[in-house]
Amino acid sequence: MISAQKSMAALTSFSLLSNYATTGSIVTSVRASPEVSSYASSINFLTANHSRRYLCRASASHDEEAVAKAAAINADSGAPTIIDKIVSKEIPSTIVYEDDKVLAFKDINPQAPVHVLVIPKCRDGLTQLGKAEQRHGEILGQLLYAARMVAEKEGILDGFRVVINNGPSACQSVYHLHLHVLGGRQMKWPPG
Repeated sequence: MISAQKSMAALTSFSLLSNYATTGSIVTSVRASPEVSSYASSINFLTANHSRRYLCRASASHDEEAVAKAAAINADSGAPTIIDKIVSKEIPSTIVYEDDKVLAFKDINPQAPVHVLVIPKCRDGLTQLGKAEQRHGEILGQLLYAARMVAEKEGILDGFRVVINNGPSACQSVYHLHLHVLGGRQMKWPPG
């Protein structure tokens, strides 16, 4: 039962993340996976802005490039991102590491056996690495240190990768700086 609830939360979070990145204001429909068949077949969520309604579905065939381009349109709007909602605990996540400035949580659409996102709790203009200024030096260092702490906690200190997607050409879909810590399998080169 708890496993089914976690699966539903993961599906919900992934769908919210994908759709929020695309539209900023959405109604999301989530279809339950076969493992969660005891739950209703779909769940609807409304954001605070009910004047614009969108119905989107996350799927494996979702066009990442289109999502990234759509997300870039509202990149500097200042509107709360899905990551802001995870930081404020409005959206559940599996926390791996946390201190006063940084939060690290498991990605719900993992690209490796270990896939953790490391984010600054306060965005402070860091929507993407390309927006970093000298004043951000301390938090950027803290993010890399947190990535190391995550790797140690997850047992991948002997081999892991840190990825930062910057802008639509790199398929950045959420404009709140975040590092992907990937490991638990042999990484290939070149990466992408």
